[in-house]
Amino acid sequence: MNDKMDLEFYKNQALQKQKEHKKFLENLKKKPPKNLDYVVQEVHDEVFEEIDCLACANCCKTTGPLYTEKDIERIAKHLRMKPADFEAKFLRIDEDNDKVLQNLPCFFLNEDNTCSIYEVRPKACREYPHTDRKKIYQINNLMLKNTVICPAAFTFVEKMMKNLTK
Repeated sequence: MNDKMDLEFYKNQALQKQKEHKKFLENLKKKPPKNLDYVVQEVHDEVFEEIDCLACANCCKTTGPLYTEKDIERIAKHLRMKPADFEAKFLRIDEDNDKVLQNLPCFFLNEDNTCSIYEVRPKACREYPHTDRKKIYQINNLMLKNTVICPAAFTFVEKMMKNLTK
């Protein structure tokens, strides 16, 4: 299986379905079903039984996470560096004044798509693609962006639509 072709397929599907996904997510926000958090967790689990992040790692290749001060301290300690040295070597301040990676793909991404700092990775990486959170409708714009980057996020929204519009 060609991973690159799959990513293109998911990206094209996500772009084609942006309006449909946006409408679905907006409706979720207007009138969330009582069991939404339960359905979200169930669909999240189902998606990640099907999709293996290590076969993709597109998030690590194309989008940099936000680094909090806690992330910086934890990762710097793990790498036996001073937080300031870690920041100088790996991070920059973006247009939103957030600390992000200087370059992509992520420096910590190994050739086999594993993460060299997995145990201490940033909070944003641990939570990505945010498909298992409560009140999912609070991150509609982020979810839409993620469907174009992440096959799991795309599949999640598709399955949510199928499950909640029965």
